[in-house]
Amino acid sequence: MSTPPLASGPEGPHALGPLLDTVLDALRTGTRARNGPLPAGGPTTVADRLRDAVGDVLPDHGDPHALAALVHALAEGAADPAHPLCAAHLHCPPLAVATAADLAASTLNPSLDSWDQAPAASTLETLVTRALAAEAGMADALVTTGGTESNHLALLLARERHGPALRLLHGTNAHHSLPRAAWLLGLPDPVAVPAPAGTLDPAALDAALTRLPGPHLVAATAGTTDAGLIDPLPDIATLCAAHGARLHIDAAYAGALLFSDRHRHRLTGLDAAHTVTLDLHKLGWQPAAAGLLAVRDPTDLTALHHPTDYLNATDDTAAGLPDLLGRSLRTTRRPDILKIAVTLKTLGRTGLGALVDQVCAHARTLADLVRRHPALDLYDHPTLSTVLFRPTGAPDDAVAATRRRLLSAGHTVLGRAHLDGRLWLKATLLNPHTRPDDLTTLLKLVEGHTPA
Repeated sequence: MSTPPLASGPEGPHALGPLLDTVLDALRTGTRARNGPLPAGGPTTVADRLRDAVGDVLPDHGDPHALAALVHALAEGAADPAHPLCAAHLHCPPLAVATAADLAASTLNPSLDSWDQAPAASTLETLVTRALAAEAGMADALVTTGGTESNHLALLLARERHGPALRLLHGTNAHHSLPRAAWLLGLPDPVAVPAPAGTLDPAALDAALTRLPGPHLVAATAGTTDAGLIDPLPDIATLCAAHGARLHIDAAYAGALLFSDRHRHRLTGLDAAHTVTLDLHKLGWQPAAAGLLAVRDPTDLTALHHPTDYLNATDDTAAGLPDLLGRSLRTTRRPDILKIAVTLKTLGRTGLGALVDQVCAHARTLADLVRRHPALDLYDHPTLSTVLFRPTGAPDDAVAATRRRLLSAGHTVLGRAHLDGRLWLKATLLNPHTRPDDLTTLLKLVEGHTPA
């Protein structure tokens, strides 16, 4: 048996060429077989079909057609975020140019845990992270796997700066990763501050900061997961300054508004934070993962310094080799920065801002359609690209059943959110190519699948 070819090196491009043709063909045939935003039949049907396609996971003898068969099977069984009726989660359709860059990153396979494994990639990461940090009014940024890791790091840096008695205060609208990070880090039980209108209540925050002994870490949200709402950042920043509290802003969803001249003002107050979570595999059209944690004070990052002789020996560092271990809690790290850099350079601020404006406009269009629909209720005018709605007069169990019926039929992927004491269907619109006719079709499907 001949040795399989490698992806990189002098022969790499020659070996990859026909394999890419195979992959692209299998993506086409799998998508055609699915014929919708997700496979029909529900979990059991999808699992049985995939199990049949995979067969023996580790056969005695290899199958030369495995690549085509498995890519086809995965595409046929995928929830395709590029389909206009796939709109449940903060799960974006990636840009073609970003995906192509991600292929190059996988091919070259640098690891950003030491300079001698990633000479150019480490420099690129420094350039791009600092540029993105500056957009948010920060000094530096770390690359993460997404909002959960960024929030965890933010709490870790705050604990190392202020001590283990640091208490987290967050809105009841905050992402679940924040109280979970407090638990993982052994911090005191966090305090959930009321968010009666879907955003953190400044008066309740003021009362909590006054009542509780410090030190305090306040976590505000710019772009809630359920409704895409933005906390009153300037008011929260003012309260934090008055009480001497540290401020973290989870802008995993709304952070991309920084690229939009039309919507950037919604992030006023972001630069008052000590740390900011950003996530470009949400409203940034990147293949996962593409998260960042931006920091105002670079000295906060000294808490992550970790020496180990085989990666960042003291004499190597003194001789000028960059120390990369303090840039993450992970050791092996792929160069996720490449796809981000290619996207920023290819589209520029104007191009990215136009994409942000488009999906926010789609949300306004959908909200208007719901508002005029005689059998649907709208939660509120959208702040970002999320729209909440529900069949008029339907009990919560009927709303939940509607969503499951649509999923099982393979027609539409919608999310769910509990707000105002009721269950809502959630459309998160991240596809710039969505058309008004697609939105009309979505509402017709909802109406047609609502239990009588």
